[in-house]
Amino acid sequence: MPIDRAVRSTTLAVRLGAVVLSGALLAACGGSSDGATTDAAGGDVTVTVDLFGSFGYKEAGLYAEYEKLHPGVTIKQTDTEDEADYWKSLQTRLAGGGGLADVQGVEVGRIASVAQQQADKFEDLKKYGADGLKGQFAEAKWAAATGKNGEVLGLGTDVGPEAMCYRKDLFAKAGLPTDREALAKEWADWDGYLELGKRYKAKAPAKSAWLDSVGSLYSIMIGQEQERYYDASGKLIWEENPALRAAWDHSVKAAADGLSAKLDQWSPQWNQAFSAGSFATMPCPAWMLGYIKGQAGETGKGKWDVAALPGGAGNWGGSYLAVPRAAQHKKEAYELIKWLTAPEQQARLFEKQGNFPSSTGAIEKVATATDPYFSNAPIGKIFGDAAKAAPVQVLGVHDQNIAQQITNALSEVERKGTAPEKAWENARKGVANTLG
Repeated sequence: MPIDRAVRSTTLAVRLGAVVLSGALLAACGGSSDGATTDAAGGDVTVTVDLFGSFGYKEAGLYAEYEKLHPGVTIKQTDTEDEADYWKSLQTRLAGGGGLADVQGVEVGRIASVAQQQADKFEDLKKYGADGLKGQFAEAKWAAATGKNGEVLGLGTDVGPEAMCYRKDLFAKAGLPTDREALAKEWADWDGYLELGKRYKAKAPAKSAWLDSVGSLYSIMIGQEQERYYDASGKLIWEENPALRAAWDHSVKAAADGLSAKLDQWSPQWNQAFSAGSFATMPCPAWMLGYIKGQAGETGKGKWDVAALPGGAGNWGGSYLAVPRAAQHKKEAYELIKWLTAPEQQARLFEKQGNFPSSTGAIEKVATATDPYFSNAPIGKIFGDAAKAAPVQVLGVHDQNIAQQITNALSEVERKGTAPEKAWENARKGVANTLG
């Protein structure tokens, strides 16, 4: 899952998917001109892939297609649902040098840590020719995975332009508008969104709250900001950042007003709630569409819709694929991630799973995409417009760790009734302990 997960305002160059595909085929079958050697020496090889959340490659049939195009290559994927658990395990394995997959996923909130502190743990993909792919990606997406000495430490997968997913059937039962354009006007800002939530609560179906958790509200709001936890100089600013405090205050207000279903994201209870109708709205980055489909199932088709986000564009999440230095099949791993992140594959992944592409050619290809599951919402336009307007976010080494401490504190407010200022102090202490 990619998520904390940003398409940046940047100039993009088009690259034809057919050229990328043929290049991948030639490289996989005929070796490389850069002098890198192949571990498999022409024999059968199993490329292992270790991810978190739902990247969607298997579900979209991309692994099966790659195996068909590359006889002798088998792809074996393992995944961990919770990114925090995944990252902790990855750090342990990187420190020990064993148990690593050929391909490891890296969430955007961790990529600064990889680029600035762990470049010696990952392959510089330039040795396999990755520097020739630079024009294929948004400038900021590429730069974030570039090491201090110019190493290319990962290839970008998706980005997380934000929107609002909502259950229009539950809206109708509560007497609220269901049209996505009308709703975008009603919740033009976050105060309007919370006021509409109060109206929903007054007439909501039994056991249905306005939103899933205040943690998701915080995450989506902070994703609208350029500076969140660090400033552009690398200084830690989260405690005095007024934008972060505004996101905190709105989340606390939602909890106080009883608008939340009090569900911890990624928990079994949260997963079950998608099909149970336990909440009517969920701030959602593009990659969340595939997750909703997987959890709500066929019974949810046509009940969900997508509208523009309150308060303007933002980004939550996005990921990278990297190759550890301890990987067994480095060359084959590179050829796989090169193919998976090419425009053709990124476009297909968005159309099937909702993961919004970071590749220029793919962004253009999906501009008119609609999704029948989400009531034929024009997801290509909604998320495309958000991607174009989203700020270029400052990424810090400990972004994800800080965000986790804040959402943990909000969960205390939401589920335990902890006083907001006490919870804020707990978050401050948690961040201090995390950063050492």
